[in-house]
Amino acid sequence: MNNGDDRLEENGIVTGSNEESTNEELLDTNNQDFVDDSDGIKMNSMKLVNDNEDSADLYAYAGFWMRFWAYLVDLIVIAGLRQLIVSPILGFLGQESADGIFSLPNIISAVVFYLYFVLLTKFFGQTLGKMIFGIKVIPLKEKRLSWQTVVFREWIGRYISASIFILYALVAFLPKKQGLHDYFADTTVIHENYVRKNAAVS
Repeated sequence: MNNGDDRLEENGIVTGSNEESTNEELLDTNNQDFVDDSDGIKMNSMKLVNDNEDSADLYAYAGFWMRFWAYLVDLIVIAGLRQLIVSPILGFLGQESADGIFSLPNIISAVVFYLYFVLLTKFFGQTLGKMIFGIKVIPLKEKRLSWQTVVFREWIGRYISASIFILYALVAFLPKKQGLHDYFADTTVIHENYVRKNAAVS
């Protein structure tokens, strides 16, 4: 019988206890495949989550044109404030004409311009133009906008960007849609409604 079993084994036919061990090996192999498959599913799920997070970030950032239209609205508002505030003051002082960069009309106009952006951004995170278009300034490294960040962004940074207007075009190319003033102040501008909707869903 042993010789017969040996011949059967040589021909690839398994009997008795050898069959049981082979079945166990097959089960182990199937289990291994299952583990590998489950790991693959986990990896795919993680990739999907990461992809969704990347897309959410991508769509949350306000792009160049949205910010451009908001800025135009702000310029219109500031022009109105100048007519309501600056012109009467200058008329009272008899200083309507602006002679030179450091003339009184130019200084008061600059004060109104920068105070508008600094105060509204600090207390609301958005100017009137940004409110209309549903976008908001957020800090990237702070829990909330500090005075230092806002003054740097809306005064120094905006002055540089306004002096060299082409720098605003950086918004179209930087990963987080930052202007030069955003980049140095560690801020960016987001779609407020998009973020609120996703926060409500989560």
